[in-house]
Amino acid sequence: MRVLVTGGSGFLGAAVVRALIERGDTAIAFDTKPAAGTRSDERLVRIAGDVTDPAGLMHSVLDHEPEAVIHCAAIVGVLSSLGNPAAVARVNIEGSLNVFEAMRVAHLKRCIHISSEEVYGAFRAERVDETHPLEPVLPYGICKAAVEQFGRGYRELHGLEIVNLRTSWVYGPGLPRDRIPKNLVDAALAGRALHIPSGAESAIDHTYIEDVVAAILKALDHPRHRFDAYNISSGTAVTVSELIDVVRELVPGARLSVGPGTYRHGDRIEIVRKGALDVGRAAAELGWRPRFDIRAGLRAYVQALRAQRALSPN
Repeated sequence: MRVLVTGGSGFLGAAVVRALIERGDTAIAFDTKPAAGTRSDERLVRIAGDVTDPAGLMHSVLDHEPEAVIHCAAIVGVLSSLGNPAAVARVNIEGSLNVFEAMRVAHLKRCIHISSEEVYGAFRAERVDETHPLEPVLPYGICKAAVEQFGRGYRELHGLEIVNLRTSWVYGPGLPRDRIPKNLVDAALAGRALHIPSGAESAIDHTYIEDVVAAILKALDHPRHRFDAYNISSGTAVTVSELIDVVRELVPGARLSVGPGTYRHGDRIEIVRKGALDVGRAAAELGWRPRFDIRAGLRAYVQALRAQRALSPN
């Protein structure tokens, strides 16, 4: 299969590209800053492009003839969306519409869109499934919910199949944003003390990147989707205090602590109520189940970072 991956050099997109190539597909990695490298592989095509450039995106789709799209390109995160909501709307909404338009013109049918648990807003229960109302309150979640709804319009009008994977706090090697658990693991491995001012009681469902990649491939390959949205997560929420306890187990001597109350994005913006995502639909429909609970995921993360440091000349 030839698959266009928007945001193909990003944290998640690059992992998807690697997985596609490893299983024998051709990955067309479309990104504003294509990953540097000398790897020569006929199954990898790097394209410098921007989803906000409709003509350039259209030409790339028509020239390289993908059979499906995995749409990872986005400005990611609550803080980014608060800092410049207009830019986030342009990239995340307008950029997605450009992807859908290019698909329509090229007669492509399937797009796996990476959505977010932020579309739910404040969770109404400790565990939520895909029937939870979409009540986003911050620009990032609002944009993701809007893209999901635009996708449903394209399905009705043009027969496109836009499948939304609602991920939750994805982490793992290469995570670029300074938030939990990255900041905790980085501090522990560096021997630095780190105190998070608040958030001990906040329960969040964290998802290891390998589980997300596996779910994307399952959704890409699924013969026929009865649903257009799937929760993709570990299926279990842990408090920030519990998260710290696990990191301490994995890195003995880690000097980590957290204050009481609700976790804040960037120590500034309180998160809305979170919890666990019910992943039963993805299990039943796609045959996908998370392999990594928080302990297994953090163990894999710590091992990967230690291996990277061992290979680093510095």
